[in-house]
Amino acid sequence: MKALRYEHEQLHLADVAQPSANGEALVRVTLSGICNTDLEIARGYAGFEGTLGHEFVGVIESGARVVGEINAGCGACPVCISGDSRHCANRTVLGILGRDGAHADFLKLPIANLLPVPDEISDAHAVFTEPLAAACGILERASIQQDTRVAVIGDGKLGLLCAQVMATTGASVTLVGKHRTKLQLAERRGVETTLADRAKPSARRFDVVVEASGSPTGFDLALDLLRPRGVLVMKSTFQGTTPVNAARIVVDEISVVGSRCGRFAPALELLRTGKVDVENLISEEFPLANGVRAMARAAEPGVMKVLLRP
Repeated sequence: MKALRYEHEQLHLADVAQPSANGEALVRVTLSGICNTDLEIARGYAGFEGTLGHEFVGVIESGARVVGEINAGCGACPVCISGDSRHCANRTVLGILGRDGAHADFLKLPIANLLPVPDEISDAHAVFTEPLAAACGILERASIQQDTRVAVIGDGKLGLLCAQVMATTGASVTLVGKHRTKLQLAERRGVETTLADRAKPSARRFDVVVEASGSPTGFDLALDLLRPRGVLVMKSTFQGTTPVNAARIVVDEISVVGSRCGRFAPALELLRTGKVDVENLISEEFPLANGVRAMARAAEPGVMKVLLRP
């Protein structure tokens, strides 16, 4: 089969053997999405080698359309037995850690990781289940109520999804970004927006700030916007070390929480009911055969979601 792989510091399309199920589910990929994590891995981030990709929709042997949670645990440790493999010490992660990913004709995952896709959700929208679940995961890590004042920093794909998810709680949400055209996508969904250079640090009025900019400067801006004893939710990951002014965190008694992967079921429900807009986050679709070119396109400024079709 064809697969888009990163190995020996090279990104290339390869002919590889179709995976053997070996007790897992074999999924024929119908569409996958390139995300910033793929781009970072292709720059050497995390030391992963293999087939890239973790956002997908596909079909299993029964003919059912499925998406799949990307963390595959050992199944035996206390974390896995509790029903949450996201922090299993021996987990593999689709296209990220120890497991070939979704930019390929086929992939495999434990059957327990797969969820059926409702008929109301198109393939192109189903691809967004994983990043939308990541946005929903914020609600597991921070209390967001109707009277909570929330700011989301970053107007990329993840930031736009985070802002929309936070808005579904009824909270007052402001998206802070650098690109007027991207901010307008959030405004169409009723989210207040502001350009980053116009944000007023002196106000310091937000109870919760979600950092999803992908830039180390987002951390300092978050502290500028948070009220004392506010909550900073970190969604961005960076290669290398990010400088942190610990004094500001201590003096203002800021709570800093990390947020990584979320559950897929809430994300599928948001897609089914149309409560988030993902259609306007799609820039282009490429055949998998042009995967290297698609990755280059996805890395260009201003480009949103690039899809790959095997």
